[in-house]
Amino acid sequence: MELSILQSNGIEALPQFLTSLAIGLLIGLERERNPSAKAGLRTFALVAVFGTLSALLSTKLGTPWLLIGGLLGVAGMIVAAYFNTPNQENDPGTTTVIALLLSYGLGAIIWLGLAKLAVMLAIGITALLYLKPELRGFSQKLTRHDLLAVLQFSVLTFIILPILPDQSYGPYGAVNPHQAWLMVVLISGISLAGYAALHAVGTRYGAPLLGFFGGLASSTATTMIYAKHGKNTPLMLNLAASVIVIASIVVIVRLMAVSAVLAYGTLPGLFPVLSGGLILGLMVVLYNRRKMRDTTDLQIPATSNPAELHSALSFGLLYVVVLLVTAWMKDIAGSQGLYMVALLSGLTDVDAITLSSLRLFKLGQLTEYQTVTAIALAFVANLAFKFGMVYFIGGRELAKRIVGGFAAIACGILLGWFAL
Repeated sequence: MELSILQSNGIEALPQFLTSLAIGLLIGLERERNPSAKAGLRTFALVAVFGTLSALLSTKLGTPWLLIGGLLGVAGMIVAAYFNTPNQENDPGTTTVIALLLSYGLGAIIWLGLAKLAVMLAIGITALLYLKPELRGFSQKLTRHDLLAVLQFSVLTFIILPILPDQSYGPYGAVNPHQAWLMVVLISGISLAGYAALHAVGTRYGAPLLGFFGGLASSTATTMIYAKHGKNTPLMLNLAASVIVIASIVVIVRLMAVSAVLAYGTLPGLFPVLSGGLILGLMVVLYNRRKMRDTTDLQIPATSNPAELHSALSFGLLYVVVLLVTAWMKDIAGSQGLYMVALLSGLTDVDAITLSSLRLFKLGQLTEYQTVTAIALAFVANLAFKFGMVYFIGGRELAKRIVGGFAAIACGILLGWFAL
């Protein structure tokens, strides 16, 4: 195709060069705003077009050296410009250098047929350059513990996950190490997002966001800390109750999201069941908001880092055990055995039974009705467990304030299930 273009008047290649020009202008526009930058609109635009021209000539002549030589030439001119120009305060230095080299590379891949990718990368690069103050402020707020959490999650995702075999083992072929660890990564990722947001947002925006992010990180931990908080501070009873109920409502959103990702086929049955609890729970929360006193005496739930290796291993082991027990009980006792496992495992953790049920559904070992029923029972059992925790830790007064919200959520779930 390129040969036929060059044998004609070349006008067919104009769109590629115009795209390169646009990309260079986009990135250069951001650099132009920085008075200390040694390259701006024109330089970036010319470098991007030069990248496309070098790729064209390299393709025409059948040698990659022209493309490589062009890159070295751009690098040499940048170095010469920086050596011949006195240093300026706040000079962006390597940022502008790498941005110019990237512009050349983007211009080259446009000619190689990757124009859409080049445009996407150019927009991302421009955003990265423009958001320098925000990124610097964010990085300065990170503590050593925050960075450790990110590194631990990276180990779970990019080191452990790729080396695990993607093959089924054990009874019923239910255990796949790669799939099991993928569930660990999924839940750790969701919990880590809530954990990070919880510590980033803190208590500045009150109960709604505190309950939301606390529910993402760990609704059980959020319930425990606010049960203690409500008991020790009577004036905080209504606020503590609101945070606890909101955290439990967020679990429903988590279950919907996880089910949509892992087993989309369960949504026609699962969505009506979970949405009933979501709607009724939100109605109670909104009704109770007007009775809640505004106060700054809030406390962030002391949740542990969900990406820690021991936490991930504990959840992975629990998931595998629940998966095997669920498959075994389903085989020997039918639906009754499955539902008993859902009730028992849901007392402490609703994620493990949810993921195991979705996995068995995908393997064809559970029907949609059985999967939805197991998840609904586990969720209701988890609500009962947290209510007991509130009663024994937070006292009768706090339990009275959350019973309406918990009852509304449970009724919504059960009514949706009865309607199946």
